[in-house]
Amino acid sequence: MRVRLYQGLHLSVVLAGMAILSGCEESGNTYVAPPPHPVRVAQPIQQPVTLYFELTGNTAPLNSVDIEARVQGYVQSIDYQDGMTVMKGTKLFGIERNTYQAQLDQAKASLASQQASQVGAKQEYDRQLNLSKQQVTTQTAVDSAKATLDEANASILNAQANLDLATINLGYTEVLAPFDGTVTDHLVDIGALVGVSGPTKLASIVQTDPLYAYFNVSETQVLMIKETLARQGRTFKQTDLPSIPAELGLQTEEGYPHKGHLDYVSPQLDASTGTLQVRALFDNKDHAMLPGLFVRVRVPVGHNDKALLVRDDAIGTNQLGSYLLVLGKDDVVEQKQVKTGQREGPLRVIQSGLDPADWVVTQGIQQAIPGSKVTPEKMEMNPTANAAGDAKAKTTTQ
Repeated sequence: MRVRLYQGLHLSVVLAGMAILSGCEESGNTYVAPPPHPVRVAQPIQQPVTLYFELTGNTAPLNSVDIEARVQGYVQSIDYQDGMTVMKGTKLFGIERNTYQAQLDQAKASLASQQASQVGAKQEYDRQLNLSKQQVTTQTAVDSAKATLDEANASILNAQANLDLATINLGYTEVLAPFDGTVTDHLVDIGALVGVSGPTKLASIVQTDPLYAYFNVSETQVLMIKETLARQGRTFKQTDLPSIPAELGLQTEEGYPHKGHLDYVSPQLDASTGTLQVRALFDNKDHAMLPGLFVRVRVPVGHNDKALLVRDDAIGTNQLGSYLLVLGKDDVVEQKQVKTGQREGPLRVIQSGLDPADWVVTQGIQQAIPGSKVTPEKMEMNPTANAAGDAKAKTTTQ
């Protein structure tokens, strides 16, 4: 009895389900695919662009030397404030000078004595020379007077050298700034004995205006420059360096606001790194840059009259490199691998892989899946617009 009741109940459920499905078909409730995602697309900008090598380097001072005591004595004065910017010739340290003043006075007295002796020797020689003409003296007496005069002349030269040396040593008691620059903290105190066993370091001075920036160019880049010059019928000359501009930017700065020019190129590559050292010179009148900073440097190496540029935030990256999403046939999204170049503000140069007629997806990138159909809104490539809703326009895909 229970088995029959269960079979009847099961049959009723099946019939009820068939009735429901039949009713659904009759009402037309079928699956409808969602509409294509809306995206904004734009064609790349085509304009002339100056091509640069973008490199990294470090700043270095124009001049940097240790200030040393060159004579022995006690430090009597420190005539600057630590970290002060001074002009060339500014007195920085004073070393006791009484001993050297006495030596100078002694040298002056010795010179005066030798000059007096020279006058007497000159008179005796002239007298003997006149007597010789009158044949009332011997040649031996004339030769002796001449030797005495020569000795007096030599003594004057020696006395003059001693005077010059004493003057120099006295001058060393005043330690002066060798050039315009900033002086570090003093390393000795007043009353310290310096110069006992050789020069004693007192402080250092650094000149930071103008400022050097050193960076390295790869072997490939060097060969590329040489080939470019060869095509133009030119050769590289060190004298051409001041005419080659260079631009510099700090880590906290946008772009390359500091302008300068090349100053030096090493005559040979470093075999251990395969790079060539280059130096540029930059004005630093406001002392905004310090020696030893990590900086970005770029140097112009060519010109492209018809460069293609797209918004930098429209470029994605994957394991193959950089790519762009473009509008294909029937508004189906395609992915193009591209080779990127330098950045020009919010835009970036596309060196290869993109055609001028391509429509690049600039907004709605996350919804533009390669192979899917989209609803495009064609616009101009606007460098100032941001991809609203594209939290990560440059997403790394696996």
